[in-house]
Amino acid sequence: MKKQAWWLPAMLMFTRLSVWIIGPVIVGLFVGKWLDNKYQSKPWLFLLSIGIAFIISMFGLIKSTLDEYKKIEIIEKNKKLKKE
Repeated sequence: MKKQAWWLPAMLMFTRLSVWIIGPVIVGLFVGKWLDNKYQSKPWLFLLSIGIAFIISMFGLIKSTLDEYKKIEIIEKNKKLKKE
């Protein structure tokens, strides 16, 4: 089995966090524009959907960050146990 590249976990985390930032905002952009055109409510539904997308992004970022911290804690705990 090949050893994992040292930079791969960091790149995976970067990609995951970037998707949490960009994904909901892009979806909110298209949904908001579509809703504004459908209900002639420019710019209110657009702004509302962008706001909701921002909140979703923040929750996703926080969850992903906390998951990464847990992984780091487990790795550090295992390193301490190996030294003892």
